[in-house]
Amino acid sequence: LGSSCLPVLVAFDPIQVIATMKCSTILLLAACAAIFSLATAESKLKNLQIGVKFKPEKCDIVAKPGDEVSVHYVGKLTDGTEFDNSVKRGEPITFVLGQGRVIKGWDQGIVGMCVGEKRKLKIPPHLGYGDSGAPPTIPGGATLVFETELVKIK
Repeated sequence: LGSSCLPVLVAFDPIQVIATMKCSTILLLAACAAIFSLATAESKLKNLQIGVKFKPEKCDIVAKPGDEVSVHYVGKLTDGTEFDNSVKRGEPITFVLGQGRVIKGWDQGIVGMCVGEKRKLKIPPHLGYGDSGAPPTIPGGATLVFETELVKIK
């Protein structure tokens, strides 16, 4: 703040403070508040969020721990930055569910899926890559968003 704001701050009349601020300063403060709000909201995610986007009418077998599953996915950061995409590669990931071969959010979020089911998984850092991240594409403390489709259960 410029020195012209100091007497107003001492008097502490909020309306007068805003009136004496330059428009650019107000916009800068608003932008900072918005960024802080988004960062705070992301860091508050504590639990895995699962959104079922599509579920087949017929679902005789569901994925359970110990099953070998194949999953197509698109992985993004909360700002929309894509960091991985098995669909583009044409090769789903295959792993044994519940064995810790993938991040915890996947071991938990894929359980109960039917072949052909699509889910959106929003994974908090402690169920993803934690504070260390997976440089250079995934920063430490990142919440991850995956669009998933279970293509096979073995």
